[in-house]
Amino acid sequence: MKKNLSTNGIYIGIGAAFIICTAVFYFILFYNTENRVIRGTAIIFSLLVLLLGILLIVLIKGKLTAFSDSLNACIDDIVAGKEDVTFDLESETLTGKFNYKLQRLYEIMQNGKRQVQEEKQAIQEMISDISHQVKTPVTNLKMYNSTLLERQLTPEKAREFHELMESQIDKLDFLMQAMVKMSRLETGVITLSVSPTPIYDTVGLALSGIERMAEQKKIEVIVDCDPSIVVPHDKKWTAEALFNILDNAVKYTPSGGKISVMVEHWEMATKIDISDTGRGIPEHHYAQIFGRFYREDEVHDISGVGVGLYLCREIISKQGGYIQVKSEIGQGSTFSVFLPNERQL
Repeated sequence: MKKNLSTNGIYIGIGAAFIICTAVFYFILFYNTENRVIRGTAIIFSLLVLLLGILLIVLIKGKLTAFSDSLNACIDDIVAGKEDVTFDLESETLTGKFNYKLQRLYEIMQNGKRQVQEEKQAIQEMISDISHQVKTPVTNLKMYNSTLLERQLTPEKAREFHELMESQIDKLDFLMQAMVKMSRLETGVITLSVSPTPIYDTVGLALSGIERMAEQKKIEVIVDCDPSIVVPHDKKWTAEALFNILDNAVKYTPSGGKISVMVEHWEMATKIDISDTGRGIPEHHYAQIFGRFYREDEVHDISGVGVGLYLCREIISKQGGYIQVKSEIGQGSTFSVFLPNERQL
């Protein structure tokens, strides 16, 4: 069974081998010559070699000790999680090379730690957002249910309360579906299937979702899209993104208003403009409206949970596209979706 040699064991082994070799050398020398000058020179030479060997071993041991101490100090700082770990990268010595590798390992560990913290923070924020969004409909459901159980209501009044409860259940259902979509997109469970597809079909699929609501509010919907335009995109998820923009346009456009969809095929990208004649968005809210669960204080009387535009941005960006917003208060808004004409690898 092999045993690992210690540093001291190596030194002792080298010394023993040197003594044995010297003894053999002396035996052969003294056996073959009686010249005192040669014998004396050999003895002096062997003593000098021994002295140099001892000096070399001492220097090597000092270097190894210094290297070991430096390495241990860096590792201890890394294990302790210090933020200001210093590495000696100036010299071209073995210590410098090891410190360079340690620095790379440390940076990887720090990036991993930072990523875990960011993911943890994101999860905490999402849980907080979910609890906040769920709280209102659950509270309303409890209140409506208690009223139905504790009070004698006329059939008409009871039906009214049941309809209110159904609207809150619909809100919870919509919220849960949005959560599932967000979770699947963010965790990479869903892989978008991008392939050359007529954008006309995708726009039509998105418009079918708002047709009834637009009719109820007597909103005119105008579409300008060349059926021959083909763009690499995921038809189902891109339609979902466009529907979210159109759904907001219907919600925030007053009765009798107008929504227009215009598609332009440019050299590098295809632009889809969705314009409405709604209330408009303040310029300082342009970036915030794409945040998860963000809603302006002025629109809390309108149904919604604030995830549509967030989903829209995620879907478009995962296909290599982007979204721009232009708006004027009281004049309406225009959301411009840009999809690249070349498939993103």
